[in-house]
Amino acid sequence: MTSFTKNRRRLLTSEVAEAFFTAIRSQAEAHQLLSREHFSVDGTLIEAAAALKSLRPLGEDEGEEPPTSGGGRNPDVDWRGERRGNRSHRSSTDPEARLARKGDGREARLCYAGHTLIENRNGLITQCELTQASGTAEREAGLRLLARERGCRGRGRMSVAADKGYDTADFVAGVRDLRATPHVARKKRGSAIDGRTTRHEGYAISLRRRKRIEEGYGWMKDIGGLRKLRHRGTAKVAALFTFTCAAYNLVRLRSLLAEPSSA
Repeated sequence: MTSFTKNRRRLLTSEVAEAFFTAIRSQAEAHQLLSREHFSVDGTLIEAAAALKSLRPLGEDEGEEPPTSGGGRNPDVDWRGERRGNRSHRSSTDPEARLARKGDGREARLCYAGHTLIENRNGLITQCELTQASGTAEREAGLRLLARERGCRGRGRMSVAADKGYDTADFVAGVRDLRATPHVARKKRGSAIDGRTTRHEGYAISLRRRKRIEEGYGWMKDIGGLRKLRHRGTAKVAALFTFTCAAYNLVRLRSLLAEPSSA
């Protein structure tokens, strides 16, 4: 085993990643680049380092090989007539990855879910977390990220913007319990957001600013190497995700600090 491999295993831990992320965030705070009031939350699916053909049924059939054709080292797997899901199957390559898709009509893939909270002034990531993918992971993680940010900010005013996927009664109530204003995009039917929120000018501004969160996900996948993972297991992937969020903040800091002062 090379020294590089040993050091990579030693450094690719959540504790080191979180310390690095916190140090970069502290630099942004020192330069007064973080909004203290207005935030946005969202999540993205990160494709795991595992193929669909690695899925194996749980329970009594666990360990049996699915029907294959073609031979060789990478044969085709015949799933015809068999339903696959997270309750019935696990990947033999990465058992902690979960089947998920980012919208109707899209193919389900083995994924993890990455979640970020950004401040709306400069689009810097202030909190991040990686979880297994599920239908409720974004909203549950969003509340945890907001709670951590509330712990950093104290009792001051806060608003958090989010897309329609967060327009549920439990998420909106959770945001209000954290003494924050939910600037969540409204669904056409059954929205948990009412006129008390939407009538204010800040609501429309938040919905425009929240789109900056997608810039971070685009950079992390195209430049940061998260389009397709190379590591397996929640612990390693979580550390990698946190490191990548910190790297994105570093790139943003370089640009922001290079801009001429308006004074």
